[in-house]
Amino acid sequence: MTTKATTKKTTTNKESLDLPNNPLIFEILDLASRQRSKSKKIEVLRKYNHDALRMLFIWNFDESITSALPEGPVPYSGYAEQTTQSGTLSKKIDEEVRRMYTTGSFSIGTSDQSAKTTLRRESKHFYHFIRGANPGLSSIRRETMFINLLEGLHPLESEILCLVKDKKLSEKYKVTQDIVSEAFPQIKWGGDRGRRS
Repeated sequence: MTTKATTKKTTTNKESLDLPNNPLIFEILDLASRQRSKSKKIEVLRKYNHDALRMLFIWNFDESITSALPEGPVPYSGYAEQTTQSGTLSKKIDEEVRRMYTTGSFSIGTSDQSAKTTLRRESKHFYHFIRGANPGLSSIRRETMFINLLEGLHPLESEILCLVKDKKLSEKYKVTQDIVSEAFPQIKWGGDRGRRS
């Protein structure tokens, strides 16, 4: 009886840290989240450093910043939904995100034709949704602006904004304030936050 000698091949499956040009925020957070070591997470965040990314981290992690929006699911009932079914925009975003993961189709980056805008482009408007930053804006106008913004974003970017408004980004992405602080030491937390640092 002859036996075959089996040898195990050891391969290093090194994941690329490369993303397309001008990646969407969810692409950056997803890549950082998948890294096993803190140093790799920091490397990803530094490589794709952008004002919008830092602003979202500040909004999410800085305890001195509170959202001027109601906590929880974002209510929404557009004209088409009024005649068929009601629901929340948050639920519709969740369903779309789930469908994307099921089909494996994320329409990533610039190839996405359905989204009209990105968090990168809209970050200049984030201040409208922070308590005290635009006190003259009525609650109804603020919430309408937020809903319009969510509707124009890629569903995974909308999801990020909904998580950040409730300070729950770390529930989905494995990125902590400690990692962000090390990646971006220029961020000043608390009273001297430097929103555009």
